[in-house]
Amino acid sequence: MKFKIRFNKSRGQPGRGTMDHAWRVFVDDKEYVVKNIEIGVPSRGEKESKSEDWNIVCEGQMLLDRSTSTIKIFD
Repeated sequence: MKFKIRFNKSRGQPGRGTMDHAWRVFVDDKEYVVKNIEIGVPSRGEKESKSEDWNIVCEGQMLLDRSTSTIKIFD
């Protein structure tokens, strides 16, 4: 799977998580808002098309730990 990771500029707002939910993780058409990310695969920066936003991009598998609000991306 390909992941796009972006800082959550709207954290703390309704529907955007608490102030601690610092990360937005996109997988296909799904978005996860989480507090922590662990990236265990090679990653790179990539500019979003038609936008001034930048993402961290990587490929791998994902494990979501809801109890700690952490996404782990691994090979």
